[in-house]
Amino acid sequence: MPRLLVSLLVSLLLPALAVTASAGESAWPSFRGPDSNPVGESPRLPERWSTTENVEWNVEIPGRGWSSPIVAGEQVFVTAAVTEGESKKPQIGTDFSNEYVAELSKQGLSQDEILARVTERDIELPSEVELHYYLYCLDLSSGELLWRREVASGRPPGGRHRKNSFMSETPVTDGEAVYVYVANLGLYAYDLAGERLWTRELKSYPIYLDFGPGASAALHGERLIVLNDNEERQFLAAFDKRSGKEIWRTERDIQGDQPRRSGWSTPYVWEHEKGAEIVTVGPGRAIAYDLDGRELWSLEGMTGTPAPTPFAYGGLLILDAGQGRSIYAIRPGARGDVTPEKASAPGEAFAWVAERAGTYIPTPVAYDGYLYVVNDKGILTRLDAATGEVSYKGRLDRDGAAFTASPWAYDGKVFAVSETGVTYVFGAGDELEVLGKNPLGEMALATPAIVGDRLLVRTETQLYSIREGGD
Repeated sequence: MPRLLVSLLVSLLLPALAVTASAGESAWPSFRGPDSNPVGESPRLPERWSTTENVEWNVEIPGRGWSSPIVAGEQVFVTAAVTEGESKKPQIGTDFSNEYVAELSKQGLSQDEILARVTERDIELPSEVELHYYLYCLDLSSGELLWRREVASGRPPGGRHRKNSFMSETPVTDGEAVYVYVANLGLYAYDLAGERLWTRELKSYPIYLDFGPGASAALHGERLIVLNDNEERQFLAAFDKRSGKEIWRTERDIQGDQPRRSGWSTPYVWEHEKGAEIVTVGPGRAIAYDLDGRELWSLEGMTGTPAPTPFAYGGLLILDAGQGRSIYAIRPGARGDVTPEKASAPGEAFAWVAERAGTYIPTPVAYDGYLYVVNDKGILTRLDAATGEVSYKGRLDRDGAAFTASPWAYDGKVFAVSETGVTYVFGAGDELEVLGKNPLGEMALATPAIVGDRLLVRTETQLYSIREGGD
């Protein structure tokens, strides 16, 4: 073959190979990423950014949604609900409702009167809004809108707390299709060109005080796994990703010592040397099931408002029981009721138990042998991931910043974005050292996505691609 032709073929093939490699690196298929533990590998990931510095692109996402962005190849997907007319503004922090309740109690109001006042101020009811639920597809390199699809429309099946949104569930992708789960409304599948593949309507069930749902679906093989803990009929179910047909459903009665039955924790499929299991955290109790929905083990002691997501690290399952509760490191192969009689002697099922280390909403991140736990008040605890020993505990900000999104890590650093959109950067070392603060000037509750050397950060109205030299 002539040398000129060889050179021409090489010049044509190399860009194609580069695109293939780039697409492979771009996979961020679900909430908290492929391992449910948001850690980046690229040494070129950014440490500093603002609304202008290291911003490759930013685009407005019409509507409101606290779902995280996901990525398949060179396409970014994000969801939002557009409200016709006015909508109640989101709430910063977690104490405002409690302070308001205390203030009303001092006025001598009855419980029913207090509930009515709180509902009027903090809850958006179905009768108050008309919604358009959207799935957006953007180009990873430019942020250009490739297509938008209306998933559903009409009045929502239930209300939402101002801290929540009507589309807080993160979609999931297998690289061939995108699956959108809106709890109490339905499952929707689209191919990457935006053609709808199927729809599966789901019955609506009441959520505690109309706070709204938040648990995302999980994808394992050919099955979509949905956890719906509500006040009427809790269940775990598997659906065929090709057709939306329900494969199995396991009824749950999860309440334990808690007064409510609703939950907001995303299920996690844990694959280990002894098999695979679906780990769920519900109010009062965590339960693991086999892939056909049969119970394997259970653990009492979860909070009444479960939100953190379980994940695996170092061969152990890291299970956050919620605010004021323990964090458990569970060994593979547990069976039956593994609830320990006391934390100091937890039993063979556990590698360790860290008492009162749990968080309200943020899920911890594991990085370089340690667990970094950021609670909603901005208090950071560092634990040895193998032993549970506490390295240190300290506050990220003396001004009382609030946190909802999960922290993430890369390049020897850990990052945590506050609800006001300020990302705190601290070193992954033996002492707490805040290295910097990166402001975006807008509310942020969604956990970012890490894609090669890009960081995708969602604020209330914007989606940013943060990249070194991107400005």
